[in-house]
Amino acid sequence: MFYTCIFLPFISAMLVPLLYKYFNRLVHTGWFVLLVPMSIFVYLLQYIPGVAAGDTYKYTLSWIPSLDVNLISYVDGLSLLFGLLISGVGSLVIIYSIFYMSKAREALHNFYIYLLMFMGAMLGVVFSDNLLVLYGFWELTSVSSFLLISYWYERKSSRQGALKALLITVLGGFGMLAGFIMLIMMGDTYSIRELFANLEVIQSHVLFIPAMLCILLGAFTKSAQFPFGIWLPDAMEAPTPVSSYLHSATMVKAGIYLVARMTPLFGGSSVWFWLVAGIGIITLLYGSLTALRQTDLKAMLAYSTISQLGLIMCLLGVGSLAVYFGPSESGTIFTVATFAALFHLFNHSTFKGSLFMVVGIIDHETGRRDIRYLGGLMQVMPVTFTIALIGGLSMAGLPPFNGFLSKEMFFAAVNDVSGAGIFGLGNIGLLFPVIAWIASIFTFVYCMIFVFKTFGGQYRPEKLTRKVHEAPWGMLFSPAILALLVIFIFFFPNVLGKYILTPALTAILPMMPLSPYDLKISAWHGLNMELAMTIGVIVVGLLLFRTKKRWIQVMRNYPQGLTLNHWYNQGLSGTERLSASLTNRYMTGSLRQYLIYVFSFFVIVLISSLLLLHGLQFDFTSNAAISIFDVGLVLGMIISACTVLFAGNRILAIVALGALGYMVSMFFVIFRAPDLALTQMVVETVTTVLFLLCFYHLPKLTKSIERIPFKLTNLVISIAMGLTVALLALSANGHKLFEPISSFFENAFELAGAKNIVNAILVDFRGFDTMLEISVLVIAGLGVYIFVHQRSKRREQNEIE
Repeated sequence: MFYTCIFLPFISAMLVPLLYKYFNRLVHTGWFVLLVPMSIFVYLLQYIPGVAAGDTYKYTLSWIPSLDVNLISYVDGLSLLFGLLISGVGSLVIIYSIFYMSKAREALHNFYIYLLMFMGAMLGVVFSDNLLVLYGFWELTSVSSFLLISYWYERKSSRQGALKALLITVLGGFGMLAGFIMLIMMGDTYSIRELFANLEVIQSHVLFIPAMLCILLGAFTKSAQFPFGIWLPDAMEAPTPVSSYLHSATMVKAGIYLVARMTPLFGGSSVWFWLVAGIGIITLLYGSLTALRQTDLKAMLAYSTISQLGLIMCLLGVGSLAVYFGPSESGTIFTVATFAALFHLFNHSTFKGSLFMVVGIIDHETGRRDIRYLGGLMQVMPVTFTIALIGGLSMAGLPPFNGFLSKEMFFAAVNDVSGAGIFGLGNIGLLFPVIAWIASIFTFVYCMIFVFKTFGGQYRPEKLTRKVHEAPWGMLFSPAILALLVIFIFFFPNVLGKYILTPALTAILPMMPLSPYDLKISAWHGLNMELAMTIGVIVVGLLLFRTKKRWIQVMRNYPQGLTLNHWYNQGLSGTERLSASLTNRYMTGSLRQYLIYVFSFFVIVLISSLLLLHGLQFDFTSNAAISIFDVGLVLGMIISACTVLFAGNRILAIVALGALGYMVSMFFVIFRAPDLALTQMVVETVTTVLFLLCFYHLPKLTKSIERIPFKLTNLVISIAMGLTVALLALSANGHKLFEPISSFFENAFELAGAKNIVNAILVDFRGFDTMLEISVLVIAGLGVYIFVHQRSKRREQNEIE
């Protein structure tokens, strides 16, 4: 069954602790975990022929059918592309981690549990057709990435990086959830495919733009787009296998996936084009400029990832113009931009994954990642240098590597958009090729610095903390496979294009007829503007690289006070100070003040709502007559309540409280609700007994004569609170807009087999609610037990000392 490939990582994660406990001394736990992504990868391969032929596959697993929330998986070209990347790169990352992560020093069970959680969550995101299920998996990727980034939690930088990633991505996720809810309201469905079938209704709805903005917020934060990309460099505190998996091939691509998936719905809109393409091109320039300022190899790759993600996002924005033009010549031109986005997405996973692994090898073998202490490593690490050279030159966009092909297609796309003549592009459209060309120059320069500053020049072993030698074959295997893919794709790109990229393009732009000629990838397109731009990138890039000593220090001395990280830190510190100040103002320790705050807010909000919404309406015509029994019970309850307040000893207070509860149960008897009466009596009996059991351990009430000062505030709030509750109850009774639901519960025996309607409601109809309440009580009980246990242990230690 298809759902096995989504749930297999979660099931395997539960088995990892056992494997780690019993087999870790014999064999690295990663060898067992490796079977999971490899099995998924092999399983997904069988879908390639059918998907390439235009078939799609839908699988439904019932979850909450009453709410129409089901696990619906949909396999098309786009989801299959991401599924193969997640499982394929995941397999290589686990092979790499087996040799990178020491089984003697590392808590491998935690590492692989988090990694499998993330893998399963990503597979859930890309294969889900239900919006709410997609959101659930989306947030699970944030949680599991938080755990992976903070894996070395003893380091302050790891904890801070994980917290920053969680804050930013979860904030975006909440925005995305709001957008999904708006889409569900507009389309009256949870299914993404059914939303596509209601395009006209959704696109004409007043919530169309707000939903778009909220969804893009989620996509931009997850894919590190400007200005949200500041979390990605700090996330590099994670182990290198995590960086190469989450931050080059999978997690950061989730936002790319969401934008691509939603293109049929929002594409063709000017707002969508300007936000996606505009933010993408800005992110491309920002990431490439900032990467030049870095001296840490991982930080340099982090900002280069931000830059490359901006490039892909920009291509998706440009490609969305195909939705606007439709199946026409102009539409076909911009279809190629979306194809280029998918092509570069795959290429980026190959060369960036290998480069991150290379940095891990350098750090592992030299003990250094700071480029100022490195140099001449090609003499002692020739294989690592070869892999770094292939990955670096591919990222720079040079032949004969796959990055050159997708970079040329990117240049063609930005040149085409400059003359689109819609959405007010005009002269502004010229900024796209200009910014793209400048950013590509900076990309070329930092790629040269990465490769030749690290591996070229003079070898300085005295600057390193370890004796350097070539990495073991196990660490070289995965980056070498990715490097070979970089070269293979350059010479045989149309194999990938035909079987993987074209079906993915069909899923994004189903309205476009695809021509094999238009989507054919080739390294030579003749003498054109794209070739001229590439030559210019190489010439200017080499000039800047040769003269970097004269200008690069100026960039590294950029004022920290003007960086996005500084503004984030200042904003976070300011928020903490403000919240602490506000908390200190109202958290005085006075119960009276707390009740004043709560009751005042309650009164103001409810009375204002009743007045503004014209809710003060009373209808007593259908009320039953008040009998002498009702009056007697009310008077008895008032007397019991006052007795609890003014009782001189606790026994009397407990008895009065129990009497109050029993009189409430008598009301249920009068109102012909024996189930409620029975439940109320049981609860009152149990609580009264518990009070009496605790009575022995409570101190006696002390009698003292004090003059209690009159407080007008107390009187006003008390009267206002009583009036508010009375008015609310009477108004609710006078606004019977719907049929009462009591008739539904009258069939409790037939529906749930329960003779007690209260039990049926709690256990069957509100089963999840009751389960969560019990879970809260269990957690609270465990917390109390732990505190008491720790206090007892501390007391015993003090006695021993």
